[in-house]
Amino acid sequence: MNLDVRTIMVLFAMLSLLFSGLILSAGLHTRSINSVKQWSIASLCIAVGLGSAYFFPTPTANAKYAVLLGTVLITTSIALQFTGIQSFKSGQVYVWPAMVFVSVATFQTYWFEFIHPDIISRTVANSLIFSIGYAACASETIVRSKPKFKSISWLTSLSFALLSLAMLIRAIVLSQSSPETYSLYANIPINPATFLITCALQLCVTFGFLVMLNRQVMTEIEQFATRDPLTGAFNRRLLEEEIAKLQSRSKRIGDKFSLMLIDIDNFKSINDNYGHLNGDEILRGLANIVATKIRTNDYFARYGGDEFCVLLPSTDIAEALIIANRVREAYASTSFLVGGKVIKASISIGIVDSSQVGVEFKTMLSAADQALYKAKQSGRNKVVLHTTACITG
Repeated sequence: MNLDVRTIMVLFAMLSLLFSGLILSAGLHTRSINSVKQWSIASLCIAVGLGSAYFFPTPTANAKYAVLLGTVLITTSIALQFTGIQSFKSGQVYVWPAMVFVSVATFQTYWFEFIHPDIISRTVANSLIFSIGYAACASETIVRSKPKFKSISWLTSLSFALLSLAMLIRAIVLSQSSPETYSLYANIPINPATFLITCALQLCVTFGFLVMLNRQVMTEIEQFATRDPLTGAFNRRLLEEEIAKLQSRSKRIGDKFSLMLIDIDNFKSINDNYGHLNGDEILRGLANIVATKIRTNDYFARYGGDEFCVLLPSTDIAEALIIANRVREAYASTSFLVGGKVIKASISIGIVDSSQVGVEFKTMLSAADQALYKAKQSGRNKVVLHTTACITG
């Protein structure tokens, strides 16, 4: 049974149009909305490009412009897929390679359509350009992919690589064809085969992006459920979950852990004098500093208001003291621009470890709170250990 190229292209255009709406609707509520828009527009360009480039079966003047427009739209779709991958992975987009890619395709199509008409040269050149574009997408998809996206990134990258290979084979086969006998609708195997393979692989590419998008949305939901939206620190719920794990570990192998309770000194006066929005900047500043001063396996959480907790696994009171003073000194030496004025703020810290009061969270929190109160009473900008009421700073 012979496959009609025009029918395949119309179905492919309709399918691409559906992809465009599907991608957009699937990603409306994700932080990766820029990459979603780019991929959605890419599918739309493919749909419109196929219709524009191949609507006319005879080489009329209008058909030449349609081919030119179609080439621009299809290469633009590949460029948008490329930049969409960049945006999804890192948020950084390098536009100039995409612009060069589209410009080269546009120039050569115009040359072989209007200046020196040659359907074989144009088709071969376009196929090679498409091959290069898909190869770039394959490379960009797999390079520096996050661990949670590794498997689906390989699938998507493989689909792009196969698209590149299909375009390369098409270019090689058509380079041996005769301009007198070749047309897009000629009954030769390379035409329907190319479009069928391209359609199937584009479906795989879109599926891969949708899976990556779904995982990204799930990650964002998880972050929303476990992190404080203002500071980015873990919330109280996750802190309690991690303490439960450490409690179990401590009971099983006797491993001790420590808890730091941090409070910003005179935070109420900062809010009263400069407003709550500027107070929020002070809170975010503390979160950023603590995140850089604690270890990668420590847990930093906002407990409530201007109080923060740091959970320190496998850490005794002496080690916790070193970390606490590192955080306190870094925060005290940092200047903040608040209400048009440069100010400095300080923190007080209370510390307890599980060998002193046991592993129950409420007991440890109460002991750390008592140490924090003593730090406040002794003049603030202090670190107090629960065991000996030792004050440093």
